[in-house]
Amino acid sequence: MKNIIIGLMSGTSLDGLDIVACTFTKNNSKISFNILEAETFEYNQNWIERLKNAPLLPAYDFMKLHSEYGLLLGNLSNQFLEKHSFKHSDIDFIASHGHTIFHKPNEGITTQIGDGTKIHAKTNIRVIYDFRQLDVALGGQGAPLVPIGDEALFSEYKFCLNLGGFANVSYNSENQRIAFDIVPVNFVLNYLANRLNLTHDPNGLNASKGKVNLQLLEKLNNLSYYTQPIPKSLGREWVETNILPFLSNNKLSVCNLLRTFVEHICIQISGVIKSVSHGEILITGGGAYNTFLINRLQELTEHKIIIPNDNIVNFKEALIFALLGWLKINNIANVLSSYTGACRNSISGIIING
Repeated sequence: MKNIIIGLMSGTSLDGLDIVACTFTKNNSKISFNILEAETFEYNQNWIERLKNAPLLPAYDFMKLHSEYGLLLGNLSNQFLEKHSFKHSDIDFIASHGHTIFHKPNEGITTQIGDGTKIHAKTNIRVIYDFRQLDVALGGQGAPLVPIGDEALFSEYKFCLNLGGFANVSYNSENQRIAFDIVPVNFVLNYLANRLNLTHDPNGLNASKGKVNLQLLEKLNNLSYYTQPIPKSLGREWVETNILPFLSNNKLSVCNLLRTFVEHICIQISGVIKSVSHGEILITGGGAYNTFLINRLQELTEHKIIIPNDNIVNFKEALIFALLGWLKINNIANVLSSYTGACRNSISGIIING
């Protein structure tokens, strides 16, 4: 019986495509998971530039990219299956997040490229994709989508904090799951590291050499997003409008900029979690490996920080998108209005059976 699910996740930090092969088992209300194999396929420089510049493309070229990226996802899925000795016939479906290019839910727009029909054509496996559009159509933010997996798979932790391109958090409050984007993280830190000809700041080493600029820190902390009520979410467009001008139009060294932005990240995160009773914080995403950031965050909170094994750190989001697909197939709501702000819960995703 087919029960292996493939989850695909590409984040805004452009690290690469995360692929996970997993299974889910439901026992009463508890869902357990097993990660069979997981791997990140790094993007080459050509794909990094294409994805980075996608928002600037004319309509025809954008649709061509959508199609060709879908073919890439299909090809990489095939490579993953072959490398790890999975038979295509043993795979129930592929759940693909795609790569976010536009995210302006208040204008009714969110776009994740990676044509699911092309993934299916390359793999001949059932595909579920486009998980955000329906929630936005229902008036929601279309994000974050991971919290339903946080509650189903990692409920023993008080907080689930993901440090990817953006920091997003989820936790239970008054018998309701609360979730939202807090602050940009790797999207900005990697942008600054690029000035040093680095893809990222390893272990926060360069940030640790810098000094906090209090004037810049105050400007960042005073951005109106941080006092807006939830539900709310962040995207590339907000960073380019509100953050990057502060970082581009000054003479601070890159190390000082990195140090100041790490302080900004930690202040915003600690400000959110300090309002909730003490407990463990499960931290995942690439930022979990930024030792300097994690240590500074621990200094600002009394909550205990937990860094899980590498598979959970690196592949939790791919795992949860596999879960979103599993919920879709089983006709169970996989996007909840309590954290997106939509008018109702939804069973989201487009299925390509072929």
